[in-house]
Amino acid sequence: MAILVLVFITAFAVVLYSTPALIKVAVLKRLIDLPSEDRKIHKRAIPTIGGIIIYAATLFSFSLWYNIDDLHEYDQIYESVKEFKILVATSLVLFFVGVKDDIIGTSPVKKLFANILVGLILVLMGDIRITGLHGVFGVNEIPQWGSVFLSLFTYIVVVNAMNLIDGIDGLAAGVGFIASSVFGIWFVFADEYTLASLSFSLSGALLGFLIFNFSPAKIFMGDSGSLIIGMFICVLSIKLIEYPLNRLDEFWIHISKPIIVIAALTYPLTDTLRIFVIRAARGQSPFAADRNHLHHRLLDCGYSHVKTVIIIYIYSVLTVGVSLLSYYLNPSLSLLAVLVCSGLFILFVHFSYQSVQNKKVNKAE
Repeated sequence: MAILVLVFITAFAVVLYSTPALIKVAVLKRLIDLPSEDRKIHKRAIPTIGGIIIYAATLFSFSLWYNIDDLHEYDQIYESVKEFKILVATSLVLFFVGVKDDIIGTSPVKKLFANILVGLILVLMGDIRITGLHGVFGVNEIPQWGSVFLSLFTYIVVVNAMNLIDGIDGLAAGVGFIASSVFGIWFVFADEYTLASLSFSLSGALLGFLIFNFSPAKIFMGDSGSLIIGMFICVLSIKLIEYPLNRLDEFWIHISKPIIVIAALTYPLTDTLRIFVIRAARGQSPFAADRNHLHHRLLDCGYSHVKTVIIIYIYSVLTVGVSLLSYYLNPSLSLLAVLVCSGLFILFVHFSYQSVQNKKVNKAE
């Protein structure tokens, strides 16, 4: 446990100490995001390469306190080192794709290609994949081809979901902090300290970054941050889902692993599914940028950036709490409970937005 505290503090301190210098360098080198489009909310030029420090702090802290001495069997050591190598290699690919996009821009097709490449490496070479639905819809095991497809699809969805919610101050960093903290706590109870270390190194880096990214933001994470966060969170999600039941105590055996993962990622998944459906219905590209996200709707209701992200934080934490009902319910009913929470949140945002728009129309008349 002491190591996990050190992991968190190290990542937090690296970001806290280094970010002011990064902001100065970004301003001097004009690595900034200008409010040049109508959909952009910020009113001044803001550095947009914060992902550099999030990635550096996470990888530095995790590597520094990575304790292979805790592994006593050869197979455990081999698998742990293999996964570490795969994690570093794939994260570097996404990191440089993100940096390029932050500095000179990258087309959505090229980013999607990079995501597919990284996903294939993780699934096929790293064997980091979902092997079954673990009781959801009554399904346990699935064939290998289905496992590869589902794992690759999950990876692409999660990474892009984290990328798409990076639209207002403190949102992606805060949601990522909640998700990685939930995973870290779960891995602690599972006595899986390597994955807990990765979780807390990421959450420590994100908490440090939130100090500078919370409204009014002094720096944005950019794609170099959101892509990396999405990748790390997806890996942690799959490892949690696939964690052997025989290593868990009686309480956690009865908590559905897929449901707690879905609950931890409820906002990015809900918002991404909703926005893709809207764009498809309008005949638009699913990757086209717009202001139809749930967080944009909350802003349009008159909420500030701070109130908007706090509402989403509370919704995320409450949904994680609802997922614990899987102790009493079967996985399918637990999933239904989480989906009901998502539906209620969407309805809350929709009716709040419609109420504000109706008031504007009445005033105009």
